[in-house]
Amino acid sequence: MRQPAREYKVLESVSDFTRHFGFPAPAHPLLTVIDLAKAQHLVPPTSPVVRQLYIISLKKNLKGRLQYGHRPYDFSEGVLGFYAPGQFCEGTDAVDVTELTGWMLVFHPNLLHKYPLAKKMAGYGFFSYQVHEALHLSAREETMLDGLMDNMRREYEQATDAFSQDVLVSQLEVLLNYANRFYHRQFLTRRPAEHDLLSSFEALLAAYFAQGEGQPLPTVQHFADALHVSPAYLTDMLRTLTGQSTQQHIHHQLIEKAKQLLLSTSLSINETAFRLGFEYPQYFSRLFKSKTGLTPAAFRFSNQ
Repeated sequence: MRQPAREYKVLESVSDFTRHFGFPAPAHPLLTVIDLAKAQHLVPPTSPVVRQLYIISLKKNLKGRLQYGHRPYDFSEGVLGFYAPGQFCEGTDAVDVTELTGWMLVFHPNLLHKYPLAKKMAGYGFFSYQVHEALHLSAREETMLDGLMDNMRREYEQATDAFSQDVLVSQLEVLLNYANRFYHRQFLTRRPAEHDLLSSFEALLAAYFAQGEGQPLPTVQHFADALHVSPAYLTDMLRTLTGQSTQQHIHHQLIEKAKQLLLSTSLSINETAFRLGFEYPQYFSRLFKSKTGLTPAAFRFSNQ
């Protein structure tokens, strides 16, 4: 008997995230750094949520297990965790945050769209569900990342100027490059992570949109065939594990690719639509507005 799909709350913005978990309101619309020692009085929500955000966190002294993707993780030791947009996390009543320390960096994908870093994000494997090992830091590495967090916090809390976003994105890229180094050091001889359907789908989706523009629009059937399952099975699996259908995953990646093109090229709206594989630009504009609340032209203008 088919199990009913679970209900997931979707957190679309940094403000949604801080409001849901009871953290202080963000000082910047696209990024915030949270001191987890100040969150010890909070009662963590146990309902599953999907975050359309990037999250990097150093958690220490969290007692209990969190459900990440479809596997539980123990965060009682100080470890660095990475979460990509569209992934979900769920706590339990047994999670104890009374001694929690560390920090959490939360940022929206829109922070990166005008920068080369946006295209590099898919290359950071530690954001994938397929990575099962936690990143354990040495005391020296932890101190280094703590210093980067302090710099980012000071930058976004001061008055915004024409260089603020450039500086924040540069600091973020330094953080990710260090994380890449630390993972390489820790997992140089690790065995490949267990292959599963979800990680295979994520890899196929990322690879499709990493190809040169001009490919036809991807379909649910395309990915189902590549994974040797039926479209219905693939969608049921994704809804159960992530709260979103196959088509929603495709649309999310498609819109993110569209945002990159709109902000990093001088292509017209019609040219952007054709580059993405749309036969009719009007359909692209309608889909973009339904997902972002703005027309492609308005989105480009608002981010200039």
